[in-house]
Order: sequence, then C-alpha cells, then structure tokens
Amino acid sequence: MEHRLSQRIEGELPILVYKRGMPVATGQIQDASRRGLFVATDYADIRLNQPIQLAFKLPDQGQDCHRVLNAHVIRRSSGGLGLGFDGTDNDTTVIAELVQWLQAQSLLTGFRV
Repeated sequence: MEHRLSQRIEGELPILVYKRGMPVATGQIQDASRRGLFVATDYADIRLNQPIQLAFKLPDQGQDCHRVLNAHVIRRSSGGLGLGFDGTDNDTTVIAELVQWLQAQSLLTGFRV
C-alpha cells in the first residue's frame, strides 16, 4: 500500500541527470508531484539518499528555458529512480511549472491522473 503525501501526475518528459555537477545519465520523468518524482532510467551508479540534479526543458517554452531541480534518491528499481525534493533547495515555482505541465499533458494525451 502506498502512502503518498501528494498526488502524482503521470506524464513523459526527457531529462538529464547530473551528479556532482557532471551529466551522468539521461532519463524520462514518468510521474511527479510537488514532493518528488520518478525517473525512468537505466543508470544504476547511485546510492540511496544521494543528492542529484535534474535538467529539463518544457517543450512549449523557449530554447533557453532549461530548468534545474535538486533531488535526493529515495528508492532505486530496475526501471529507474524515485526522487524526493524534501530537504533540498529548489525554486517551488519550477516544481509547480513541471507539475502543471505534466497535468496539462495528461489531460491532452489521456494519461491517468
């Protein structure tokens, strides 16, 4: 049984994963909330609680509108990484933009909300 503190919004958005400021992997956001997200990736050289950064661009925004979020690894699976935003320094506006964009995409494409 899952005990989520905030609703996850499903969607698909390509991202870059950075560790210690260096790009280490690509992935795709599969779902997100204001407290965290799940990234589908085959990257496995990472520890639980390790801080990482995610860089992404919302497709309907300008070329130079890359966003960066800080997160820490909550869980690892063969399909990807569960990441949390709690205890990290982030611009809450960026998280809200991401969640709102995924919400709009889920309504357009028929993803389950």
